[in-house]
Amino acid sequence: MNRDASLSVPLRRTRRIVLLGLAILGLASAAFVGRGPLLMSAPMCVAGRWHGCFDTFNGVVLMTLVALPLAALVAWALARRRRAAGVISAWRMSLAEVGMVHGTVPFLWLTMMPGAGAGTVPGRFSLVPLRDLVVMGPLGIVGNLLVFASLGFFAPMRFAALASVPRILALGAGSSVLVETAQYVLRLDRVSSVDDVLVNTAGAVLAGLASRRWWRTTAQAPSDQPRPAPAPAG
Repeated sequence: MNRDASLSVPLRRTRRIVLLGLAILGLASAAFVGRGPLLMSAPMCVAGRWHGCFDTFNGVVLMTLVALPLAALVAWALARRRRAAGVISAWRMSLAEVGMVHGTVPFLWLTMMPGAGAGTVPGRFSLVPLRDLVVMGPLGIVGNLLVFASLGFFAPMRFAALASVPRILALGAGSSVLVETAQYVLRLDRVSSVDDVLVNTAGAVLAGLASRRWWRTTAQAPSDQPRPAPAPAG
């Protein structure tokens, strides 16, 4: 019996628990720091009002945090169903799917949120690279890095075809171009900027590199196939 192999299973399990704990701690810390602005939109969100909740940054962030337990429940249900079917890496696949959706949709909602002059102000664009970075500020740059970070982090864990840096880069850039084009065509009173595309893409690539340890395994051994049934004895 290989003792190192037998020890690797609990070590991996401990590592996953530690990473999950750190993620929960980080989210809790962020929620504690921003609890004041978030709670300002809580009455509107609890009352189910669109104005003051889903059309504000604070309201969308608050509802994203509130929906975390539901996202975890969905991931657990998917993983349990896959494990019952004998699918390898059921938890990884399920967490990746839920993480892509839960971590990307709220940011897309925020980027597509119309401004005060939506529908009346003509579409605007900025095609000079790095010019808008000066006016973005640290908060704007961080926000743009996070838009497709979840997609870049989880997509290569779920789809082996995306498990390479050039493909993650293409995924982030293509998704960002679609968003900026939609902002311009729909006349949302937003500036479609090439710098947004650059920063969004950088966020997707950096997040993908952070999850490389897991998506490399996915690329080498596709995990969306159920385990073969054992052959009958005799």
